[in-house]
Parts: sequence; C-alpha cells; structure tokens
Amino acid sequence: MTDDLRRAPRFTLPAPVAWVVARLPAGPPAFLLARALDAGVGRIVPRDAVAPLQGKRFALTVRDLGLTMHVDSTVAGFRVSRPPFAPDLAIGATLADFIALARREEDPDTLFFARRLAIEGDTELGLVLKNLLDGIDWPTVLRRLPSMRVPGIGAR
Repeated sequence: MTDDLRRAPRFTLPAPVAWVVARLPAGPPAFLLARALDAGVGRIVPRDAVAPLQGKRFALTVRDLGLTMHVDSTVAGFRVSRPPFAPDLAIGATLADFIALARREEDPDTLFFARRLAIEGDTELGLVLKNLLDGIDWPTVLRRLPSMRVPGIGAR
C-alpha cells in the first residue's frame, strides 16, 4: 500500500444522518451511481468486460444509510431503474465496507463470510461483477478521480 492511500478508518454513521438519508429519494444517488459507472466504462473497464452485464438490473444497498440504489445496465450505458424493482443482483454493505472494498483493504469473500457483505440473486452474475471489479486498478483510479470529468458535471 502506498503512502498516499492509507487505510481508511472504520466508522459508523451517526443515527441522525441515516434517519435523514433513508427518507430522501433514492433517484438522485442512483443517477450519480449510474453516471459514475458510465464514466468508468472504456476508461477503467473495457467495454467488452461490461457486455455480460447488459440487460441486467442491480440494487446496491448502503445499509447504514438506509439507501438502496437501483440501476439497469443497457446497451447505451447504466440507467436508473424504474419501478417495479426486481434486481437480478442485490449487493448490500455498510458505507465503510464499500469504501474498504473499493480501496482493496477488504476482500469481498472475507466480508461475505463475515456477514458484512450481502449478495442476493443471480450468483453467476455476481461472480462476473466480482471478477470485473477485481480487475480494476483501484489505487490508480482513486489517484485519477480529481482529474476525471463526467460529461455535464463540473467546469463549463
């Protein structure tokens, strides 16, 4: 681990924060998740690696925030799912555990067997997604984030 990517501290979100977030609409965070995923396709993850995900629905739950984001993978990119929500794959963890996964400080299998990561639905799809995420050079991505520009967001 490099000096600029120190281990993230474990934390618990204050209950009032979770209470507020759980009552907010999930559409805007799902939209940001879809745009972030789109920004990574072709730059971080090859388009052909994402092809097996097309036509599938995903639910990402941040347990300690009471927030579930529903996203579809389409030929045109990732989109916010419309109700009724019936995800092919649902993944849930705390915000701290998702951060630890992204930073590769925790292994998904370890979190799964410790019951800190829940995966429900199409297990084959879950394995494709896990392998895809494992193939990303997250330290490089995290270093590049300030310089990445998402179309329609940021400077004009």
